[in-house]
Amino acid sequence: MPDIHFVRAEIERMRVQVIRQRKEILQLLKAGIPTDSAEALLTRMLAKVEDLKTERDRLKAEEPHPMKGRVLGGRRW
Repeated sequence: MPDIHFVRAEIERMRVQVIRQRKEILQLLKAGIPTDSAEALLTRMLAKVEDLKTERDRLKAEEPHPMKGRVLGGRRW
């Protein structure tokens, strides 16, 4: 099972790749080259990011929260 830090790093890496892919699509459009395959790749990349975000949220929910409900420096009655 991947840890949450790995999943977060993978999300960030994929976001950078998505930005690059979008720039490449714009360059292809300006050059008059069909973008169907590039757009299909972008769609798959975005789906992968969504899957990773779902995994991150699941892992985050499973993390223990030892201080949940307590205020730092709060009084102990």
